[in-house]
Order: sequence, then C-alpha cells, then structure tokens
Amino acid sequence: MEVSMIGSSQVKTELAYRELGFCNLKGGKAVISSKNRVCFGRSTGWRKSGIRFTLRATAAIQSEPLRSDSVSGRSRISKSRDNVRLFVGLPLDSISDCNAVNHARAIAAGLKALKLLGVEGVELPVWWGTVEKEAMGKYEWSGYLALAEMVQNAGLKLHVSLCFHASKQHKLSLPEWVSRIGESEPGIFFNDRAGQQYKECLSLAVDDLPVLDGKTPVQVYHEFCESFKSSFSSFMGSTITGISMGLGPDGELRYPSHQRLVKSNKITGVGEFQCYDKNMLSILKQHAEANGNPLWGLGGPHDAPTYDESPNSNNFFRDHGGSWESPYADFFLSWYSNQLISHGERLLSLASSTFSETATTVYGKVPLIHSWYKTQSHPSELTAGYYNTATRDGYEAVTEMFARNSCKLMLPGMDLSDEHQPHESLSSPELLLAQIRTACRKHGVEVSGLNLSATGAPGGFEQIKKNLVGDNVVDLFIYQRMGAYFFSPEHFPSFTKFVRSLNQSELHSDDLPEEKEEAADSLLVSSDSVVHMQEA
Repeated sequence: MEVSMIGSSQVKTELAYRELGFCNLKGGKAVISSKNRVCFGRSTGWRKSGIRFTLRATAAIQSEPLRSDSVSGRSRISKSRDNVRLFVGLPLDSISDCNAVNHARAIAAGLKALKLLGVEGVELPVWWGTVEKEAMGKYEWSGYLALAEMVQNAGLKLHVSLCFHASKQHKLSLPEWVSRIGESEPGIFFNDRAGQQYKECLSLAVDDLPVLDGKTPVQVYHEFCESFKSSFSSFMGSTITGISMGLGPDGELRYPSHQRLVKSNKITGVGEFQCYDKNMLSILKQHAEANGNPLWGLGGPHDAPTYDESPNSNNFFRDHGGSWESPYADFFLSWYSNQLISHGERLLSLASSTFSETATTVYGKVPLIHSWYKTQSHPSELTAGYYNTATRDGYEAVTEMFARNSCKLMLPGMDLSDEHQPHESLSSPELLLAQIRTACRKHGVEVSGLNLSATGAPGGFEQIKKNLVGDNVVDLFIYQRMGAYFFSPEHFPSFTKFVRSLNQSELHSDDLPEEKEEAADSLLVSSDSVVHMQEA
C-alpha cells in the first residue's frame, strides 16, 4: 500500500487509514475507532501465566512520503540512508505447537501498521521443534505457510530465520524425537567442566555422526531445508528474500559458554569452555596425539574461572602472566575456535547450496560478545569460541568462511554503546563491532544488523542510526521484536519516529511548494497506543 502525499494524498491516506480501523481524518490527525481491539494473548504459554495482553489499535503511524521523480523540474535528492532495508521481527511464538497462527488479528493489524510506516518486511523465526516435532521427516508447515501468506497479502517482504535450537526462556523446545534420543544418548549435547548439559542445541561434535536414528544432524538439517524450500517455493525470491541459517545457541555461531542467566544487577562473568561431552573430548584427544602432545588432549584449561567469575579470579585469563599466552593455550584455543568455524562452514555451505537457485540471500549470525573486551585476553570471546585477543584477530578466519560460502553476516548489538556499559565489565560493544566490520570489509562480506535489547537500550535508537549511516555499510536491519511492548505507548511512538527519521527524504525548501509542504506536515498521525494487561 503506497500513500502519496502529493496531489490526491489526503484521499489516498484516508482510505489507507480506514483499512487499519481509523474512522476519519480531522485536522490532519487520524481518529481511531475504540472498537478496534486486538488480543495478544492467544499463545499457550501466555494463557498458562494467567495474563492476557490486549492491544487497542491506536498505533502512532506516520506515513512515508512517496517520492516523485522530480519537483519543480529538479530531482528530489538525498536520503538519510542508502539501501538499508528495515525489517521487524515477528513474535518468537508466532506459530503455536499445534501449527496455528498465534495472535493472528494482532499480527495482521501490526503488518498493516508497519507497511504504512514504510518498513520493508518482517522476520519470522521458524522452529525445528515446531515443524518436525513428532518424528524425523514428518514436517508440518501449515501455520508458517498461513503466516507467509498474511505477510504477502500485506505487501511486505519476509526474512526467515531457521532455528535449529530451543529456547527454555520462551518455552520453545527441540523436536520431541530428538529430546528422546538425548535421554538415552546424552553425548549429543554440549557439556561443561562440571558435567552440566546444555540441551537447547546439539553439540557441533556430532554434526557428521549418525546419532539421529541413523542419520547425522547435517543430513537432518539438509532435509529440513529442502522441505522448506519445496513447501515455500511460491514465496521464494518474491516474498521471502532472505534466510538466516541457525548455527548454534540463539541461532548464533558460538558455544553456549554462558548457560546461566545473569542477574540484572550483576556483571557478566567470563563463561566456561564447552568441550567436555564425549565426542568433543574424543576429537580433542585425537588432535593432541596428532600434534605429539597427548597430555594436552585430556580436557580444557584446568585454571580457567567458572561462569560468573571475573577474569582475575583464576590464573588462565589474567592480563599479566596469565596462561592464555602459553603454548598449551594456543594449541587449545586454536582447536576450540577451529571446531566452531568448521561447524559454521558445514551449515552455511549446506544452506548456500540448498537455496542457491531460489533468488534468496543466505545469512548467518555472529554474536557480539563485548564483555571484557578491554582486557588483554578477551575471556568471554574465548569461551564462546572466538580466538580473539589484544594480540590476535579472531574474526579474520570467521569472515573468510562467510566469504567462501557467499553468505552475509548478521550482527546483533547495533543498539549498544560503550557509554552505557558498566565500567566494571571492561566492555566495548562499539570497538568490537568496528573490529568485526573491518574484517568483513577486508573479505568482501556484507553486514546486516539486529538490536540486542528487547526493552530498549539507553540511547538505542540513536546508536542504531549511527550504525546505519555514513561509511557503515549495512545491507539489512531487523528490529526485535513485535509484541505487546513493541506497540505500547512507551515504545511505539519512539519506533515510529525512528523509522521516519530513516525513511524521510531530505528536501530543500525551494524544492517543495509551500502548500504541499504544509500538506505533508499535516499528515503526521498522533500517538495514542494503549496496551491493556488483564487478568485472564
């Protein structure tokens, strides 16, 4: 739906607003019917919690001007951004366990609002545990197909994230048949030094082992991708323009080095190495023996801290005299990071070959592990699998791998600034982001971005804008994520202003006739978003 602001703009805009439930326009402002109410509480998880979210569709919507080729014989030039495509993430639980579209009316209203704002599309998480829930090879795509059709009908594009992980926090599980295998064969999951399992994704050490009823995880992922491609063939390249391949915890290429949730008032610790499941230990043992140091293959560093501890709480990560600089540490950290990069190679190669003829672009997500970045050892990056220190660039090999597979790199954390990080964490999201971007430029890898804070980082919108303009070439930005808070009066007006600041053409006063300039100003819509949270 395009909304023109020139000539017949008033009529076209009024018709567009009526589609969203607006009654009429009074004095250039949209007036909305109080009858238009949309429930955000149809998912099983929210119903169990006894909470129902109701969104009154009174969103603050500012229509994006439709650019004409020229005004007064001159080109209307100069945009504040160049070719950055803005998407918004759909709710993580958009599809229920029984393959129905959750909160469908709310999503439909939200899609119309986003289209009017000038957002290009939405991102949809597609969960392995929902689609292939009951048995290997038994796929159920009906809910996702229905949602893809909703997006298509709204005139928006769709970016799909294939999620081969679970989320305990959001009650999203691995397939039931995979979890059953894990009960009898716990070696398919990552283990830490204390033997604690991480059951939200499979260990990368089993990628090529026939641990899933005679098939390897890579084979199972490939068949899943082929089924997706076939089932969504009518949407590929037209509505579906991009696919993010799940690479690990939260879809990111990393080890689950921070299994424990950090309390809001506590500094993030260094995390732990995840190399203690039997298959990882077997690979490490073979590698150590092949290098003539069998004693180095018995496990990870014995003098490393645990999850919540600081770098200086033990010897391994100390800035001065820490054993992270020893020959053993170089051996172990090189092996640990190379295992992660090889895993990324397998999965991105799979995705790239599967979708190569579909006119879609393949992406992979790399984490922004910025805690302790200002130390010499960068411990949180090391435990997550990135051999990046003050004296070694750990992102060169990663971006080279992305380049080999012609994939784009997705980076979260573009809303984070150094200014708002706890001083004690020695953190620097801005410096780390700059380092990764430098490696991407060197190897010709295009960067896309995400925000990291769901409830809004301090100064987040300004930081995102800073990361999307100037010399910062960004292909795509996905804002996380649609839901009750997204449409709340505390948030949605700010998001509307943010989108408008990205999309609005910069016009010189002598390029725009006075009466048309006034008409454009009059089409700003007032903000009156109301979200009710009611007891069920």
